[in-house]
Amino acid sequence: MRRPLLGILLVALMTGCTGQTAGPNRDEPQSEVGDAQMTDPKSECEDLMNSVLPFAEEMLTKHREFFPFGGTMSADGEISHTGGWTGDEHPASTEVIELLEKGFRAGAGRGEYKATTLVYDIRTIPPGKQDKQDAIAVALDHRENYSVVVVFPYSFTPDGQLDIETPFAIKGENKIFSQ
Repeated sequence: MRRPLLGILLVALMTGCTGQTAGPNRDEPQSEVGDAQMTDPKSECEDLMNSVLPFAEEMLTKHREFFPFGGTMSADGEISHTGGWTGDEHPASTEVIELLEKGFRAGAGRGEYKATTLVYDIRTIPPGKQDKQDAIAVALDHRENYSVVVVFPYSFTPDGQLDIETPFAIKGENKIFSQ
């Protein structure tokens, strides 16, 4: 019997199949961003993006799809990954995205996060191309008014290998920390 992809995603996020956990692990911080290290919003968002991107790649390699998921950077720089559960085994991606965004806004409003990321699959026309193709979208928001979506176009080679192309960025919508 084939396991539903959402179940695999949630189990993978919670068990840390990529070395990340679904929530903060107080004993072993996944990533600390101290005063002497990356302190500007762009660098902190890049750190957050680099922590979530491998999971999207892993899911695409194994299943050729993934449900939206996210990550947060706490006020003290700790990175955590998170998934969204709607109660449905096969929810619409938009429902999961809305759920995650709502949670991120609530946490940001309480001052828990300095940055968030939402990772989801899209179809886009990359710069210099004519046709739509699949891409990983990594929407990053920082409390210091930095918001960007980094888009990683991808395809699969004839032998089934994931081929991630040159990324490009577009201005984000400041959905999480908007004033």
